[in-house]
Amino acid sequence: MASSDIAGMGDRKLLVAVYHPLTVRTDALMAAIGAAGLSVQLLPHHVDGLRTWVDSCFDLLLVNPFLDWQEPFEFVRVARSIAGRRPMLVVSDRETLDDRMIALGAGADDAVGWTDNLPEVLARIASLLRRSRIAAGQLGEGELRIDLIDRRVERAGRLIRLPLREFDLLANLARVPDRPLSRAALLRAVWRLDFDPGTNRVEVHMSRLRAKVDRGFDWPMLHTIKGMGYTLRSRPD
Repeated sequence: MASSDIAGMGDRKLLVAVYHPLTVRTDALMAAIGAAGLSVQLLPHHVDGLRTWVDSCFDLLLVNPFLDWQEPFEFVRVARSIAGRRPMLVVSDRETLDDRMIALGAGADDAVGWTDNLPEVLARIASLLRRSRIAAGQLGEGELRIDLIDRRVERAGRLIRLPLREFDLLANLARVPDRPLSRAALLRAVWRLDFDPGTNRVEVHMSRLRAKVDRGFDWPMLHTIKGMGYTLRSRPD
């Protein structure tokens, strides 16, 4: 797989979030994905809570729901709800049709059984990301339209000019409409910071973004959710 084909979208690497309960398998997956030129994030066990899953601004979600203590169909349905419109690949450590059919029936975009066949897993990741990039050329809900290629934003047919940071903030919120993203998640996604710099940069840019996206329109799209972060509402309250 040519990493240059899928590694970046704009000025950032695409991020694959990985959940696999077995450490040795996780290590192999993450090493191969990183070697392909993609960013990779390890997700914690879902039994410890899904906050990290929800806050992650990944481009593709890869999960293995097939262990005895997990209910695969329900697990995939939960993962699908978190992934939203982003692609999801389910892997199984067994080469069985039943596993693949369960995954696809529960909402996965693709499913593959693998033992040591990492090239096929990487090829499926590449295929999903390519298709996602075509589909992701446009974002938006209701009267909001975001063109990720030309970095163009319209609301109710009115052009809204945004600088880079404000555009990236809006695009990340629009990828998960009606779901709050935490301040920490936005710092990671927009500023590539895995720590809190102790500044109010998120708040300042959100204030500027609100002034452009909401002012002069019938209802506000951008909201602060106390204790949780920020969200883009797809419809009036």
